[in-house]
Amino acid sequence: MRNSIEAISGNSARPASRAAIVVGITLALSGHPLAAQDTDTGYTGFSPARAAVQARYEARLREQVDTASARLMARYLASEPHVAGTRRQRETAFWVDSLMRSWGLKSTVDSYLVYLPMPIKTSLRLLAPDSEEIPLTEPPLAGDKATEHTFPAFNAYSGTGTVQGEVVYVNYGLRGDYAHLDSMGVDLRGKIAVARYGRSFRGIKAREAERHGAVGLVLYSDPADDGYVRGDVYPDGPFRPGTGVQRGSIKNGRGDPSTPEGPSTFDAPRTADSAMPGLPGIPVLPVGYKGAARILSPLRGAPLPNQAWQGGLPFRYHVGPGPVTVKLTVETERGDSAYHTIYNTIATLEGGRFPDERIIVGAHRDAWGPGAVDNVSGTVSVLQTARAFALLARAGMTPARTLVFATWDAEEWGLIGSTEYVEKNEAELQANVIAYINQDSPASGPDFSAAASGSLKEVVREVTTTIPDPTNPGESVYERWVRRSSDIPATEPVSLGDLGGGSDFAGFYNHLGIWSVDFGFGGAGGVYHSAYDTYQFMSLFGDPDFRYHAAASRVTLTLAARLAQAEILPVDNVELAGDLLQIVDRMELSLANRNWDDIRSLRAALGDLRTAAQSFAVERDMVLTADGDYDFTEVNRLVRRVDRTLTRRQGIPGRPWFRNLLFAADRDDGYANVPLPGLSEAIEDNDAERFGEEVHDLEARVRTATAALVRAEQLLARFR
Repeated sequence: MRNSIEAISGNSARPASRAAIVVGITLALSGHPLAAQDTDTGYTGFSPARAAVQARYEARLREQVDTASARLMARYLASEPHVAGTRRQRETAFWVDSLMRSWGLKSTVDSYLVYLPMPIKTSLRLLAPDSEEIPLTEPPLAGDKATEHTFPAFNAYSGTGTVQGEVVYVNYGLRGDYAHLDSMGVDLRGKIAVARYGRSFRGIKAREAERHGAVGLVLYSDPADDGYVRGDVYPDGPFRPGTGVQRGSIKNGRGDPSTPEGPSTFDAPRTADSAMPGLPGIPVLPVGYKGAARILSPLRGAPLPNQAWQGGLPFRYHVGPGPVTVKLTVETERGDSAYHTIYNTIATLEGGRFPDERIIVGAHRDAWGPGAVDNVSGTVSVLQTARAFALLARAGMTPARTLVFATWDAEEWGLIGSTEYVEKNEAELQANVIAYINQDSPASGPDFSAAASGSLKEVVREVTTTIPDPTNPGESVYERWVRRSSDIPATEPVSLGDLGGGSDFAGFYNHLGIWSVDFGFGGAGGVYHSAYDTYQFMSLFGDPDFRYHAAASRVTLTLAARLAQAEILPVDNVELAGDLLQIVDRMELSLANRNWDDIRSLRAALGDLRTAAQSFAVERDMVLTADGDYDFTEVNRLVRRVDRTLTRRQGIPGRPWFRNLLFAADRDDGYANVPLPGLSEAIEDNDAERFGEEVHDLEARVRTATAALVRAEQLLARFR
């Protein structure tokens, strides 16, 4: 392996020790700081005097970030594939741990033994009308050493065995696609389905194929969605080449499937392989669109149900079956050999005033290949953030609340590292964690976007007004974000998304109801989960100057500083209540022709919550204007109770892991969110009785949350 010593010293004659790399990055980070940016924006939760101090503190933090160090970190971490459970991934854990320690942070490596059945053999063979082996390998690219050694084309947790059958093309493999096939009389039983990636989580595609009787599934990235139809392909452009394979997990569950009831400690009892929840029973394999074309081109049988099923390959698609038959083989580890150790890293900077209150900044560290975008860029953001706070702490500027900097393992297998951490530390996290900030692929282009808990959306807007946009430093990240959002008037605040699923915020947000944020800078690209997600791709197309890496780090550390330092936590329950009212209004329209319990009482409760939130905000700002030295501990505890009240220990009916009653990952998508899932899923299931129960439960919880805000306002009034 070429080590990153060349990036530090220019000498490729000898390998670098981990200590040398740590020293090199530390030295690189000390030079060329960017100029601090003045700001006249509001600081919710701060008195005027402390807001001025906070502005200077945040500017000093942002000065510690630079593109040279981001480049060095990325080059080392993306120098070769680092799949969870492999030697290289273990090395990245102890490398990150050493960096954190070198900066003066308390750091530990947090290990778990988890079920990660590695591939032993995978193959895909066309049997008819011709006989040929479909290549599953990704050829290395000249000049890009990181592509010389690749992880096999593989869908984690695939069923095992060899199957063969006639092929049926199922479009994206969604429930609606199978409804079309049913109406056409196309029978999937005993067939091998071919589905294109997109529109849903790949695990949902595997689930639906198996439910409809398919004995195997082939997944591919269609060029209409992710390839030459969209632009030049790598290495000539950023889009997916024909041999590029999208790996990924097809597990429909959270965390290690061998320990569904708790953390995967080394002595934890294990569920048998055959009884693990959420795993498909059929073999599933990914292939590039060049290989998929060899299967789909000769396919005939039924015509497409509509033009939306036509992809971007240069021939007319057909559904089948006939005359194409394929054989698919997947063999993976089983039994004890399928268990591997994963390594989270947890670094801590203890707060000076409220050490028990914590802000966690996290990113997954594993990848399916070199992972320069997904997720070396996120790991770099966490590292840059940690170092900035550590440097100022050494100079005597310690944050009020404790900051935790985490890198998670085995996210790509199904959010495993972060989930096991959450399950192991559930009580402490519920008691002490204020918010979780997630960084997943945050630097691959110019376009900023964000999703957050409703209570944190406004503080994200405030923070982005203080960060110069990397594309046009004459405007802020927020100003360019607004300018790109053509769907809103310029006078309105930019919209943030609501969190669904698919990344490490899930354990904190979906499971425990902890305020969470996920954001980043994105752009055109088609190397996702492939061998071509390399440092070279990043240097050519993703972020050649590494300025988006630096900007993502600046947004991250500024948000962390805002949450860590605020006198009164900077949340906006007015927006939260307003969002929920809009959801309920839309839901009521969908119930117009059903004789179900109405939801007017729930709407009234949400209206009361919004009124209480408005009144609290006025009182908060009045008290802070006085610039007094007050203890707002109890006020902050009551403010935190709002979202925590809107979680339920037993979770959503049928999905007990999802305790947050405001948003959950869509059960038929996996990535997207479903609002008020207890109500929404009862409507979808046409279950009037359950709907009524969910309405009454949610209304009671909203009224409890309102009472907490009213009490917080009463406490604030005493300070005037």
